[in-house]
Amino acid sequence: MNIPAWTKPALYGAVSGAVLLAIVGFMWGGWVTAGSAQDLATKKSAADVVVALTPYCVERSRTDPARVTVLAELEAARSTAKRAVIEKAGWATPLGSESPNRALATACITALEAA
Repeated sequence: MNIPAWTKPALYGAVSGAVLLAIVGFMWGGWVTAGSAQDLATKKSAADVVVALTPYCVERSRTDPARVTVLAELEAARSTAKRAVIEKAGWATPLGSESPNRALATACITALEAA
């Protein structure tokens, strides 16, 4: 079987073009692997949950009978210990969850300090 002389350069060109296209696509074209896409989706959904639950945390702070005590503790605490105060008060524990959400506690502190 005779293979035409132009076949070898054409195959090299096709392979080189595919490799170059993949490099450009992943480096500058915004292409991602399935694992990277899953990681991005997980981080985005966790951030969205925190944004959605921040008003819930602020409302819990308003209706808590121990509000004055907790807010005094929060005011007296160092910036690194404020999250623990919110978590201990239960304001950063979403309904149906047994443990507080750290990111929610941080967002709640920011919202409470802004108010």
